[in-house]
Amino acid sequence: MKMLKYSFGFLLSALVFLSSCRDFVEPNIPYSEFDTGAYLRTIRTTDENTSLTFNFFNLANSKFALILEAVDIEDGATVETVEIKVQHRRLITGVGLEYTPSEPVLVKTLSAADFAPNTESRFLRTSFQIPASEAISAVGLTPADIEGGDTFEFSLILTDNKGRQFNRENVSGNIAGAPFYDSPFQYFVNVICPSDLGGTYEFTQTNMDSIYGSCSGTISGTTTWTPVSGAPGAYRISDATFGFWDCYGDSWGSGSVRINDACGNLSMSGADKYGVGYSITVLSSTPEELVFVWLNGDGETGEVTMKAQDGKPLPTLM
Repeated sequence: MKMLKYSFGFLLSALVFLSSCRDFVEPNIPYSEFDTGAYLRTIRTTDENTSLTFNFFNLANSKFALILEAVDIEDGATVETVEIKVQHRRLITGVGLEYTPSEPVLVKTLSAADFAPNTESRFLRTSFQIPASEAISAVGLTPADIEGGDTFEFSLILTDNKGRQFNRENVSGNIAGAPFYDSPFQYFVNVICPSDLGGTYEFTQTNMDSIYGSCSGTISGTTTWTPVSGAPGAYRISDATFGFWDCYGDSWGSGSVRINDACGNLSMSGADKYGVGYSITVLSSTPEELVFVWLNGDGETGEVTMKAQDGKPLPTLM
């Protein structure tokens, strides 16, 4: 009898527990009355249909280009327009960010007709291109005003068929930054200066001078510029004296000097094995050869003519 009472009590408790769990996991929420929005998923590819940089050395052929996928309750069909605005930004040392103009300006508008079905998803997609020249003109500047390191901020405003607007001001962090959604409604297009000086080059050196020794005539040899990992535009140079020390009995040894390419402006950093720094002055630059003078803190110097590698012309430097 005692066992029967315990069993009945256990059964009653289980029924109460299961009943409470059922109410918890199946709340009476009117899902059909939820409001829905829209966002623009960024479709990233490696072809010419996407580009998020302007090449400082080739602004005439640079562009901001994207593929966008409209995601909403009607698979993209609620989109009416997408306005694309732009603003130029520059970091001024000691001052901060300078914007031109003070507010973003309209540079392009996409309509519902620009969105079409695709073979990769059920959502409508569009692709567009904005040449750098159009962006520069829209903000009231000319190509001559642009510098390496500048940024063009493009912001998108989506208006749906209910008159609602979705933009960078009201998009949530998850929608903007999560890889699946990737819908920031804004894109920072940087003006970059591609640098490709890595390699081994033939050179000749003249006009060498030093208080420690001299080397008359001409030195010929090869110099290797090795890209520095994590430092775009920086190259570790195999011998910053280009063989001059070898000429009078010394050697480069453990010296570590870099060539730095900042949008066509060359500089040197680091020091030789004696802790002496170096500088460089470019005398002339063509696709066939680069002529420059190096100088260190001890007054040693030389004029170097560096030849282009086979099939790889040198970039025009300042």
